[in-house]
Amino acid sequence: MGQLGNPASQAGHGLHGAAVEALAKRIFEGSYGEGEVLAMPELMAELEVSQTVLREAVKVLTTKGLLATRQNHGTYVRPREEWNLLDSDVLRWKLAAGASSDFFADMLELRRSIEPAAAALAAERRTDDDLDALNAALTAMSATEDDPVLLVRADASFHTAMLLASNNRFYAQMHRVIVPVIIQRGRQVYASGDAFEHPYGVHAAVAEAVRDRDLDGAYMAMLELLDKSAREHP
Repeated sequence: MGQLGNPASQAGHGLHGAAVEALAKRIFEGSYGEGEVLAMPELMAELEVSQTVLREAVKVLTTKGLLATRQNHGTYVRPREEWNLLDSDVLRWKLAAGASSDFFADMLELRRSIEPAAAALAAERRTDDDLDALNAALTAMSATEDDPVLLVRADASFHTAMLLASNNRFYAQMHRVIVPVIIQRGRQVYASGDAFEHPYGVHAAVAEAVRDRDLDGAYMAMLELLDKSAREHP
C-alpha cells in the first residue's frame, strides 16, 4: 500500500499507466458519455501511444467496469452504475473528478452498516497491538489543534486501525474504500475555514469501549460518531 488513503495504483506504470490515467480522466470528467464508442485511431494520436499500449489500457479499464467491447460495435463507456467503485483506482478517479453530496451520503450509509459492527468486533477481538495503533491515532488527533492536514491524517489512521482491529479479513479490507473518502471529505470540512467541534472526544469514546471490551458500547459509540459527523457536516 502507498501513502495512507492512497493505495498503490493497479493501473500500471510508464506509457501504459499514463494511458490508463488519461483515458480514465476523460471518462470521469464526462468527455465520453455513457454508451459512447471510443474512436481508437484518434485516441492513439491524442495520447501519443501505440495500438498495443491503448489496447492494454482498455483492458485495464474494462476489468474495472468502465469500458466494454462488443463485436461489430467497438469499445464503449459502460453505464456509471456498473463502474466498480470498490476498486481503489476507480474510487480515486471518482474523488479526483469531484463527488456529489449524494455520493458522500451513500458512503455514509455504507459506513453505518460496517464500522459500528467492526468496532464491536474490535472490542471482542482486539490485541495489544491494535490498542497501540488506536492510541497512536488518538494521540496524533489530540495534538492537531487547528491543523486540518494533521487532523485528516489522524482521522484516517484511527478508522484504519479500527477496521484492522476487527480482525475480520473483509472488514479490514474496507479501509481501501472508506479511508480515501474520509480523507477527501475531511479536507473539505476541516480546510473550509468553518468552525467545527474537534473530533477527538467522539473517537476517544469508541476507543475506550474497545479497550474495555464493551461490544455494545463500541457499536453505539461508533454509530454516534458517524451520525454526529453527518449532522454537523451534511
